Amino acid sequence: MRPALPQIGDWNGIEELRELQRARLPQVLSWAARTPFYRARHGFGAAPGAGAAAGPGGAAVSGLPADADAFAALPPTTKQDLRDQYPFGLLAVERSELATYHESSGTAGQATPSYYTEDDWVDLAERYARKWVGITADDTLFVRTPYALMITGHLAQAAARMRGALVVPGDYRSLAMPYVRVIRALHDLGVTLTWSIPTEPLMWAAAARAAGLVPQKDFPDLRAVFVGGEPLTPARRRRIGELWGVPVVEEYGSTETGSLAGECPEGRLHLWADRVLFEVYSPRTGRFSAEGSGQLVVTPLYREAMPLLRYNLEDEVEVSHDPCGCGWHLPTVRVLGRSAFGHPVAGRNVTQHQLEELVFDLPLAYEVLFWRARAEPDVLRLHFEVPDEHRDAAVRELTAAVDRALGVPCEITALAPGALVPYEVLAQGRDVVKPRSLLGPDEDWSQALHYR
Repeated sequence: MRPALPQIGDWNGIEELRELQRARLPQVLSWAARTPFYRARHGFGAAPGAGAAAGPGGAAVSGLPADADAFAALPPTTKQDLRDQYPFGLLAVERSELATYHESSGTAGQATPSYYTEDDWVDLAERYARKWVGITADDTLFVRTPYALMITGHLAQAAARMRGALVVPGDYRSLAMPYVRVIRALHDLGVTLTWSIPTEPLMWAAAARAAGLVPQKDFPDLRAVFVGGEPLTPARRRRIGELWGVPVVEEYGSTETGSLAGECPEGRLHLWADRVLFEVYSPRTGRFSAEGSGQLVVTPLYREAMPLLRYNLEDEVEVSHDPCGCGWHLPTVRVLGRSAFGHPVAGRNVTQHQLEELVFDLPLAYEVLFWRARAEPDVLRLHFEVPDEHRDAAVRELTAAVDRALGVPCEITALAPGALVPYEVLAQGRDVVKPRSLLGPDEDWSQALHYR
């Protein structure tokens, strides 16, 4: 029987939080000692000798770090380690105890596996549900993230069901869920909460307009938009909130770990340090610290099926232990992601984060939702959709903003709505049709076995 999971308010200050983390490490290490990967890498589970620690079921396990300094000397676990151990080299329980198997959406061309027990899922669901806009039994949550292999859709569904909410599984990039159907579901089902990447609420707004609906007025039940999975600039966040007239609540996590951070009532993103041990790694210095800038390294404290010791997510972050008015006594994090990277233009580095801020700083009345840019060695080319009546003003203001903020040569082109996101993507309502073997005399049987 696992101990009760810690809840916000169970500790008072950073020292009590660190003591909670230290108390969990022996159990995490004994779980890790069951896995083929960590046994081979660290010699966990060798014949008991001096310094042997109690393992699962009271059995002695040797080779485990005896203190925090010894734990900090363990080499980090990398994403490549997970890929090399595909599929079950990090399994710490009997396979019959697993509840779900997942893989991340990474683009390395190799599967990054992840798996959880039912007990692991209690921790996962609780962490996701820790939002200042709470999920209740009166809510209808529209889940618009992938369900296939990734954890994102399943995570939101589990958290919502744990709180008694109704779940609408909207999926993402599914032929069965075109934007026409998304808008119908949001409108007709009285959806109160949504979960998606930040780009999606912009697509919904455009699709709602295409259907003759006004996002702020025609979806009165909506009370918050949950987003994650992409870096989110303050300007794009404001634009989503303005379009829909509701709070935008950010979430941060991964398929390998579940939710790692969520927003407090003060609008700051807090790491769930009572459930996960966090470190910051500086590739420049090779040092690890409890706060500062660098790559986020995590050790889940309640993950039995697939223990991870000092797993480097490789996400660029800034972590701080400065006090927050919410009183949660948890570190805060700023997730930089790709915002820290860019391309050179005329000798200056230009990032997507910078451009997104400038585009969405344009007035809401200009109805700018979609844009693209290409950084060339001597010039920045930026295209964006804008109605004809706002074209000249939008081009003039955005050109001035780019010059003022970035100081690089730029060519800005205003495109008619539909040039970047075609109208048929927003308004096309054809659904997936199951294949049939028997057709009537007037039907095209060349399509019999095709999904459309």
